[in-house]
Amino acid sequence: MTTAFYWFRNDLRLEDNPSFLQACKSVDHLLPVYIHQPNLGQDTAWGFPRIGEHRKVFLDQSLRELRSQLRDLGSDLFEMTGNVLYVFEKLKAQIDTDIIYCEQIQAPEELEQLALLRSASFQINPLWQSSMLDALSLPFSLQEMPDIFTQFRQQVEKQKLRFAIPVDAPKSIPSLPVIETTSIKGLGGNTMSGGSKFRGGERSAQTHIQQYFERRLTDTYKQTRNELIGMDYSSKFSPWLAQGCCSAGFIAKQLADYEICYGANDGTYWLWFELLWRDYFRFLHFKYGKRLYNSKGLSKAPSNQFDGEKFSKWSSGNTGESLIDAGMRELKKTGYLSNRMRQIVASYWIYDMKGDWQGGAAWFEYQLIDYDVYSNQGNWLYIAGKGTDPRGGRSFNVAKQTQDHDPDGIYRQMWLT
Repeated sequence: MTTAFYWFRNDLRLEDNPSFLQACKSVDHLLPVYIHQPNLGQDTAWGFPRIGEHRKVFLDQSLRELRSQLRDLGSDLFEMTGNVLYVFEKLKAQIDTDIIYCEQIQAPEELEQLALLRSASFQINPLWQSSMLDALSLPFSLQEMPDIFTQFRQQVEKQKLRFAIPVDAPKSIPSLPVIETTSIKGLGGNTMSGGSKFRGGERSAQTHIQQYFERRLTDTYKQTRNELIGMDYSSKFSPWLAQGCCSAGFIAKQLADYEICYGANDGTYWLWFELLWRDYFRFLHFKYGKRLYNSKGLSKAPSNQFDGEKFSKWSSGNTGESLIDAGMRELKKTGYLSNRMRQIVASYWIYDMKGDWQGGAAWFEYQLIDYDVYSNQGNWLYIAGKGTDPRGGRSFNVAKQTQDHDPDGIYRQMWLT
């Protein structure tokens, strides 16, 4: 009789979760686990934690829904808090198994966690599953992928690659091993709503995706994606994608079905195009790894020095530049910011205020409800000129952006009054 742990990481779903399905098919007893890591809530060198209230609430909602789904199938979710190695050693002492199934996360800290577990003789079975495309289907090895996004996209399109076919949720889950539930079972603690437009969980994700396609908002996605106000100007899939409440492949399959029904257009292509950008930032981690986390990134030029006084003005929305201040206040109040505003405020911090891009990236990690390690790092490197873009960074003219995206001042009025 084989017993194993399933470690849920950024894959809080049952549908299209190949790693969880593999675990269900491979063992007789399975203990689903989620680990809250205390270091995320402690102040960093920047002077603030790595996870804020908006994401905590969304995560808690997602875990509650996942637990409910697991219980419907006769299983459960065991939430624990602590260092990953400590938690699994504590569990191993009760269950006497060293087998762990989990999704693979190709970022330095997450890879270090797996290395630590392996060094303690745990048998890790990680599976890469967070991209829209199957990494093995690409026409190049990830270590030799094109640096430039356009070349990456062209090769993908030449091969007519669209998405990895999603797998179904497991019909049944192996029974739980005998365990002292009172000592390790937690229910999380964040129940406040935070006034967010987003509710965590797989069912919430599927409801949102379904209504988005049913209302045919896809058709206008390209025209509206740079707008600043409302729920409908962009897809708003990102919070659920970031926690893995849905997969990129699941969305791409809905998109393909939509095109069969209504036909392809600029909007449907552009939605796929943005999901491809998300994949690109993920795959770059296989090629460059820790180098993406250096202050210089992939460049040779040093970064700006961090200035705490300037940072305080930028992060609190008190720079005196109205569009920037409106964006930073929206971010703090809601945990969300349109893609256009993210680029504008990042550019302003780096180029107008001569700020350290890593401080800006850390603030986004703390504030964003949809924080995703790959996309956050990739986008900040891109704006700062520290990534693979040969143009060397993107500096936005704030006056032009204000005229283009908030000419009547409605957005600024919304967040500055």
